[in-house]
Amino acid sequence: MNAAPPAVGCLGLGALGTPMAFNLLQAGFRLTVHNRHRERTAPLREAGAAVADTPAEAAAAADLLLVCVSDDDAVEAVLLEQPGAAIHGLRPGALVIDCSTISPATSRRLADALASRGIGYLDAPVTGGTEGARAGTLSVLVGGEPAALERARPVLEVIGGRITHFGAVGAGQEAKAVNQVLVAGSYAAVAEALALAERLGLDRPQVVEALKGGAAGSWALEHRSAGMIADHYPLGFKLALHRKDLAIALAAAADADLTLPITAQVAALEEVLISAGEGEQDVSVLARWFRVRG
Repeated sequence: MNAAPPAVGCLGLGALGTPMAFNLLQAGFRLTVHNRHRERTAPLREAGAAVADTPAEAAAAADLLLVCVSDDDAVEAVLLEQPGAAIHGLRPGALVIDCSTISPATSRRLADALASRGIGYLDAPVTGGTEGARAGTLSVLVGGEPAALERARPVLEVIGGRITHFGAVGAGQEAKAVNQVLVAGSYAAVAEALALAERLGLDRPQVVEALKGGAAGSWALEHRSAGMIADHYPLGFKLALHRKDLAIALAAAADADLTLPITAQVAALEEVLISAGEGEQDVSVLARWFRVRG
């Protein structure tokens, strides 16, 4: 007789957290959710999830607690610091799976604080955007103990199509920093190339079709070029959050005595766009910089 699936709590029902939670429900997990904006919990309640008033209440019902919130401060608040933080509900032996993108140092600090209470922790940031979250095909970049990863694997296999263990706590966040550097360069390169094609009078969709199967092909060219051409940017990942992630990558590089000139330049472009009110748009809104400045 198969054992019942573990009870799962989810903290954070944003663009990634909500589809991840729906996929866990559909896979048969017993799910309790919490979000600071309670109205976001309504669709999940209707689908069968329990709704908690506080992170501690969600944690008390969970064997595994999945966290997907915006930044370091938000993770520390929901896990440790705010009234009703998860640490007040987590039982010894529980495991926190942190899918947020935060600094490696914060991940290590959280792991230490939780370990003092007998609670496990994995940093497990994800990549693949809202498309991957809906499809359950995210790439999950994991840092932590191998035994903790094996406990988390049934959950991670629902939300992700590829799970990679990079080492100790913090290593998943370091891998995510590398990912965001690649995203920065590829999106900016596509935006810049399309601006050049337009200025030269070329048919931009024709250019994309001709180039995407060759050495210039990339995920950004395949999936974001049409939006850039149309000046329409369906949300996959917010520009403001990507800029936050680049700050993490640039800090990690500085700690390693490494200069990232391309990343620094893209971060500067993103700052211009955020100052112009574009921070809630998809990262591909980088193309708009060339429309305004080109």
